[in-house]
Amino acid sequence: MKEQSFEDEVMRILEETPSARKALLENHENLLRVADYCCSNYLQAGDGSLKALEETKNFTTQSLASVAYQISSLAGSVLSLLDAQTNQLRHMESSINLIGQVS
Repeated sequence: MKEQSFEDEVMRILEETPSARKALLENHENLLRVADYCCSNYLQAGDGSLKALEETKNFTTQSLASVAYQISSLAGSVLSLLDAQTNQLRHMESSINLIGQVS
């Protein structure tokens, strides 16, 4: 990969960061609403508390899967960013070493 493509990769990831952060915040808000709903639903269920509990388990499973996916995606982006920056540093080091040899 050339220096420009390293820079492009870093810029792409940094541009995506605000939207990824926003998605996490929205997911957090949604999870709070789901938790409130589940709590209220369970308290109002009376004899149907077993059904409410099963519904809560389903929501929990879906929510955890969603959060795990988002975290995995963000972790992949962070790793890509670190790789691109490492490559940029290697390229700079190589250039500095070349300049040092010429001097």
